[in-house]
Amino acid sequence: MSCLSNTQNLVLNPSFEEHSTYKCLVYMGGFNNGILNWSIPNYGSTDFFDTCSKDMGKKNYNGSQKPKSGTSYAGMYYYTDKNYREYVQGQLSKTLSVGKRYKMTFYLSLADKSSYALKDIEVLITEEKLEPCHHSNNCEKTIKPSKATKKNFKMYSNANENYFSDKESWMEYTFEFTAEGYETYFSIGNFYRNPKTKKQKTVSDSPYFFSYYYIDDVSIETVEKEEKEEVIDEPEIKINEVYTFKNVLFDFDKAKLLKVSIEELDQLYKYLSQNSNLNIEIYGHTDNVGLGTRNKELSEQRAKAVVDYLISQGLNPSRIQFIGFGSSKPISENITEEGRQLNRRVEFKLIDS
Repeated sequence: MSCLSNTQNLVLNPSFEEHSTYKCLVYMGGFNNGILNWSIPNYGSTDFFDTCSKDMGKKNYNGSQKPKSGTSYAGMYYYTDKNYREYVQGQLSKTLSVGKRYKMTFYLSLADKSSYALKDIEVLITEEKLEPCHHSNNCEKTIKPSKATKKNFKMYSNANENYFSDKESWMEYTFEFTAEGYETYFSIGNFYRNPKTKKQKTVSDSPYFFSYYYIDDVSIETVEKEEKEEVIDEPEIKINEVYTFKNVLFDFDKAKLLKVSIEELDQLYKYLSQNSNLNIEIYGHTDNVGLGTRNKELSEQRAKAVVDYLISQGLNPSRIQFIGFGSSKPISENITEEGRQLNRRVEFKLIDS
């Protein structure tokens, strides 16, 4: 593993502790009223809580929570039945450097009264500061990035596919990315409309249907890797030997790659780019549950999903082939779930051209 060094947080006022008044205030629906270096990119009513307030600090109208650090945290609606959305927009101390690797982290806690936990929480990193109702963007509803800015932007998601469902503790949200050299602002929230939002029902005594999260401790830091250790970590792949992907995974009866698969496929693409004399074959396999024709079809679709991704990254199509074997080549018995899981796999083999 590469060593990560301690670096400076580039997010200004990362835990909302600095504001333009010394009074202990709670801004219900007015997060952008005095929280330094923060704003909201639409006309939603994001909340600000300070535990030094006796009115509504730790306890609030959607439950209770202690700050992750300091005395302050924010709260906002990530989902409502009317497509109403709330966001926070932060500012960086400097524009990010092109080609440099960064890590973003913040912490979430689902409010007690929330009826849904979400998986779809995103970070929109932008060149310019987003303004409410600008460029025909919705004023209070879901922000569509292409309608919110005419300048550069990119959307990022947490690497973990789990739902953020913890109502007691703070959950870490994190991802790494390579900067393109324009990144100066970022907005956090749910950028999907209701039909596309993945949600999970939670226990709630509220008659309303919504997801409300608290947020605290936001950071973007550089990721510095030691070149020596990168060389040690470089994989050695033998010619004509079959390897099973560790993290090339799919939802049940689906052939769409999950986000967790991308890093491993990117490493394989890098290896192929550095070894242009090699071709590759991809093999798809399933367990024996279901019809044989469907398993054959599914194994082919999953193998092709890997092929399509590698080609999309720049691999010459003439260097890659795929085969779907269905359930015909098990490596374990299909009588237990553990055995079936081992049989549901995607493999590859490198061939010298």
